[in-house]
Amino acid sequence: MNNLPHNPRAYGQQIEALAEQFLRSQGLRALERNFTMRGGEIDLIMQHEQVLVFVEVRYRANHHHGSGAESITPRKQQRLRRTAEYYLLRHFGNQLPDCRFDVISASGNPIDFDWIQNAF
Repeated sequence: MNNLPHNPRAYGQQIEALAEQFLRSQGLRALERNFTMRGGEIDLIMQHEQVLVFVEVRYRANHHHGSGAESITPRKQQRLRRTAEYYLLRHFGNQLPDCRFDVISASGNPIDFDWIQNAF
């Protein structure tokens, strides 16, 4: 994708849109984008068969400093879990679905995706 925007925020949104498109091609259905609460954000919330999937999208231009997945610290994982718990409480109450956390690690130009299911 040589026509990605130069603005970092717009660039991130474009990467997330491409990641969503990739996951849709793999059979997932999008439910929410950029779900936020104070102290946390989940990039994508999707449905994969009967499983609710919380997706973190990370982009690295190259692998010199590790993959995007390697940049998800324990603290970031904790914030994602808290945000997911809030989402589940708001939308499902006591009838919790099966769920998991996936990571889409995007890199390069053109963009290449590495989909890590059940990442943490």
